[in-house]
Amino acid sequence: MEAPAFWEDKEQAQLVITKCNELRSWTIPYHEIQKKFKDTSELFEIVEEDDELYPDLLKELKSIEKELEDLEIRKMLSGELDNKSCFLSINAGAGGTESCDWASMLARMYQRWAQKRSWKIEVVDKIDGDVAGIKSLTYKITGSFAYGYSKAEKGVHRLVRISPFDSNAKRHTSFASVDVTPEITDDINIDIRPDDLRVDTFRASGAGGQHVNTTDSAVRMTHAPSGIIVSCQAERSQIKNRETCLKMLKSKLYEKQVLEREQSLKDIGGEKKNISWGSQIRNYVFQPYTLVKDTRTKYEVGDIQSVMNGDLDGFINAFLKEFG
Repeated sequence: MEAPAFWEDKEQAQLVITKCNELRSWTIPYHEIQKKFKDTSELFEIVEEDDELYPDLLKELKSIEKELEDLEIRKMLSGELDNKSCFLSINAGAGGTESCDWASMLARMYQRWAQKRSWKIEVVDKIDGDVAGIKSLTYKITGSFAYGYSKAEKGVHRLVRISPFDSNAKRHTSFASVDVTPEITDDINIDIRPDDLRVDTFRASGAGGQHVNTTDSAVRMTHAPSGIIVSCQAERSQIKNRETCLKMLKSKLYEKQVLEREQSLKDIGGEKKNISWGSQIRNYVFQPYTLVKDTRTKYEVGDIQSVMNGDLDGFINAFLKEFG
């Protein structure tokens, strides 16, 4: 990279930089873990079990073990799409207001999970429920390996609880689906014929001030050959919403191409299913007991509040170990 002619071919230079950054993302954490372990091991040799430092060293050792496990999990994310940022969409399923409320609970869960990982998360599109919650919502999650981790969440999520909307306090079952698409980068070229594209504009339904609600700034794109539909109403500018829609559409088409080429649609463990009973990947039970259980890996957690607050790594790591 220090060679004078390195930047003469900008595209090739960018590919080299991307590859170098990818290698650094592995080597730097590895050497940091190696150094921490060496330092901690040396301290263990000079302290006794009743020493005041001993509990802190045990705590540090557990932290190193967790970092090493995270790095091993990342090693499983070697797919062509895994290192990319992503779009994560939530859609309420069967159950009306109950499912719209459940979709909003999932949206909060994923927001907290992304924040725990120091990823940037922003709303791209949102349709509110008629009474409560949301009918659908799309996040853009920006961060290293965001797609690789998030793909574990593809599928139908089932909720069982005492309904806050039922005056008789009966148990209700609700469903919501989650879809995840990698964000493609500028070096990937996806051609879309204008004749294959239908673009509709409409008024945004969410918050955003008077301008958002009085102009047709929201955009919906339909790709006729694939049947893929994307929409965006996050920006006040129709032009910017068009750009975001086009990027989401290209991302979905690219993901489709890669999955077909690798013939790994089933292996990825998240193909779309009907949003109803029997197709869920995970059950969240609030009543008569508390339990979150993944139907694919059988991994389960009794502390449902921690899960709803974004503690998803146990489920995701179990998925990656089995299907990654």
